[in-house]
Formats: sequence, structure tokens, C-alpha cells
Amino acid sequence: MCQLKFVSESVVFQEVPNEVSLAFLISGCPLGCKGCHSRESWNGQNGKTLSVEYLKQRLACYQGLITCVLFMGGEWQPDALVELLATVQQTGLKSGLYTGLEKEELPPNLLPFLTYLKTGRWIPERGGLNSLTTNQRFIDLRTGDILNHLFIK
Repeated sequence: MCQLKFVSESVVFQEVPNEVSLAFLISGCPLGCKGCHSRESWNGQNGKTLSVEYLKQRLACYQGLITCVLFMGGEWQPDALVELLATVQQTGLKSGLYTGLEKEELPPNLLPFLTYLKTGRWIPERGGLNSLTTNQRFIDLRTGDILNHLFIK
């Protein structure tokens, strides 16, 4: 069985608007986008194993404090990610995935377990979600709404 590894874990407030998210930066990203701010995530050997047991422990620790769990990557091991997402879903928390892929490129078995999805490779000249010229999209999968406007100040 495949297991995901993560290089960082933090509680974040800006990556998913109006949510307090426990975010895991997953290692092993195969995209290697120019200008990536998370190059430490490229090597799949980096980090600590993100098991279901570990995730449950962290969710118990943050119970009542977080509203969402965000995975920054991991779609390259969809079965392992689905197992983690199902664990999140069982707790009633929302979930999100930040990916450099487009929605159509994702394994379809991931989508039913996600609340939010950030798509699109990082292109430095176009900027991120807070840029009017970005190629990236932040989607509420419950409604299909693109929520990029929530990142623009």
C-alpha cells in the first residue's frame, strides 16, 4: 500500500477562505513548477509518513478548532489520498486539495471527497490566487463556484 509523506503541517487561515485549516504539505510533487515556493516537497523521500492513525490523532488534537483539512499535493497517490480524505469526511470537516493540475486531469475518485479544489500550475508571470491574471482557480466543489475573488484584496 502506498503512503503519503508530508514535509510540513500547520494551521492556516488564508489558503481556504473563511476556514481554519489544518494543512499538510505533501512530498513527492512531480510537477517541478518554475519558481515553486515549496521545492522541499519535490523529493518523495522527504518528510514524515501521513498515516490514517496520525491524521486521526491530529484531528482529535484540533477538534473544535479547525473547520477544514487541506492537502497541498498528494494527488499522484490517489488511493492513499482518498483514504485520508475519507477519514476527514467521517469527522464532518471540510477538505481541500491544492494541485497544479487541472480538475479534468485529477483521478475522478478524489473529487467526491473534496469540498474545495485549487487548480493550475504556478506560473510566476501570472501570479497566484491573489492575482487578476492568474491561471489558477479556487473552486467550491459543492456548488461549482470559482472563489478567486475571495483572494483579491
